[in-house]
Amino acid sequence: MDATFFDTPRFLASSPLFSGLMPDELTRIAKSSQLQSYAKGENVFSIGEACEAFHIVVNGQVKLFVVSPAGQEKVIEIISPGQSFAEALVFLNKPYILSAQALVDTVLVNVSKNGVFSEIEQDPHFAMHMLAGVSRRLHRLIQDVEAYALQNGMQRLIGYLLRDVEMDAARGQSTLTVSLPASKATIASRLSLTPEYFSRVLHELEARQLITIDRREIRILDVQKLVGYGAQ
Repeated sequence: MDATFFDTPRFLASSPLFSGLMPDELTRIAKSSQLQSYAKGENVFSIGEACEAFHIVVNGQVKLFVVSPAGQEKVIEIISPGQSFAEALVFLNKPYILSAQALVDTVLVNVSKNGVFSEIEQDPHFAMHMLAGVSRRLHRLIQDVEAYALQNGMQRLIGYLLRDVEMDAARGQSTLTVSLPASKATIASRLSLTPEYFSRVLHELEARQLITIDRREIRILDVQKLVGYGAQ
């Protein structure tokens, strides 16, 4: 992607963090931002590095992860186009506490910490946008902790497949196709499941004729029956 022709202010305006800002504010943030490409498997940052920016995905995917002393990787989150990450870390004035890696060829807008701080000094209302973004991330993390504590592996996997489904709207909808955004092993780590258990649950759901599996495409044959199966 050619940074010369990329409209950074317009892209930033589409982000929940910056929606509602005036054009001059978006322009200032854009000037402190950098469009950068990352090859598949390339680290965006590693744990322990200085945090000088937060990041918004233009295209591609990024996984946030930590590695245990024994070398086991735990995926914290998978970031898709339009989503941001590391917003809270820019305010801690500490090194990154996790790592980020491009799952596919990826383009990010890296928004500098200094640019964010400068904008907050000029307009305190900008801080409210940042707080809202941080609060959304915290809410998702609380939901994750709740799921790990209160749901079994089957329920976590079904909840993940239905994560973008509005139940009221789905009442009249029988089928649905879900594309896994990453490998099954990566999704399993994200749900705190082993890859073997993840595959076993998928095949159990397929044997129950609740889903069909075609590589990363999961076709849900009956949304309400799948919801009911997860509630058992």
